[in-house]
Amino acid sequence: MRILVINGPNLNLLGLREPDIYGSQDYAALCGLLRRTAQQDGIELSIFQSNHEGDIVDEIQKAYGVCDGIVINPAAYTHTSVAILDALKAVAIPAVEVHISDVSSREPFRQISYAGMACIKTYAGLGFDGYVQAVRYLEKYLNEKKN
Repeated sequence: MRILVINGPNLNLLGLREPDIYGSQDYAALCGLLRRTAQQDGIELSIFQSNHEGDIVDEIQKAYGVCDGIVINPAAYTHTSVAILDALKAVAIPAVEVHISDVSSREPFRQISYAGMACIKTYAGLGFDGYVQAVRYLEKYLNEKKN
């Protein structure tokens, strides 16, 4: 099983960026947690991060025919990018949306998730554990779909 994890803008600055909202652990810690989770579960995992919308769209498109599932935290593009929504819909790979913070309790502009409209599930406000839950949810979902 192949899962692609996509992280959007500013997530490379975890640990520095608003630690009261996003925590004090850095991006390397997140990637390490994801790799350990994948290894434990026998999942082939790729991790991608970009601050550029078009690069994220390109990565989603490259996943077509290669990956079985996508975990995506579009970050600020969650609330603005119809292009990412359209890419997720175009490839039709099961995707799970993740947000480290609880976006539902934040600013009004964060209440719309375009990417989430193409996702089968969303985890928000669980910190790094939301990623672990998303990977495991996709694993279960994909295994059930096979049977």
